[in-house]
Amino acid sequence: MSRIFGYGRVSTEDQTTEQQQMVMINAGYNVADSRFITEIVSGGVCAMNRPAFKNLINNKIESGDTLVIAKLDRLGRDNIDVQQTVMLLDGMGIKVVILDLPVQDLSTSQGKLMLQMFGAFAEFEKNRISERTKEALQRKKLAGDKLGRPVKEVYQQVQELKATGLSQNKIKIELNVSLSTVRRNWIMK
Repeated sequence: MSRIFGYGRVSTEDQTTEQQQMVMINAGYNVADSRFITEIVSGGVCAMNRPAFKNLINNKIESGDTLVIAKLDRLGRDNIDVQQTVMLLDGMGIKVVILDLPVQDLSTSQGKLMLQMFGAFAEFEKNRISERTKEALQRKKLAGDKLGRPVKEVYQQVQELKATGLSQNKIKIELNVSLSTVRRNWIMK
């Protein structure tokens, strides 16, 4: 008997997977709550390194079952990892359906082509973002802009509070700075 599983992923605690589950229901995949697997983890983490996804693959889903995912980026953001994960599932006899792709069933030849194309575009965009960031940093560096976090000039204040006998932790609270800032300014120059 073929079963339908859903997988939903968000990156932060303040997000929910409710919308992803609604997309599945609206597409005609009535995934039982017990078979809708969710987790909070970055899309940059390889699929098989995510605890809930790994548990789903190793202990719950079986050959003949279908795994439904609302969007390709919920499965992952790395082209190679996504393709390897789909190949693993395909090899296990599990049908993979990604609802935001024009060809949703990735077990077909059209689906595999679609996955490779979209994965390649996603990888390209990720690389372009990285390149643009590096270019912007290089421009700022050449323009003489100081990069990194701003340095708080608190040396004199740290020394004065230290002289009164306050601990590093109390000085941190008093000046509203990090402990590393206090430690950096602790030793007399």
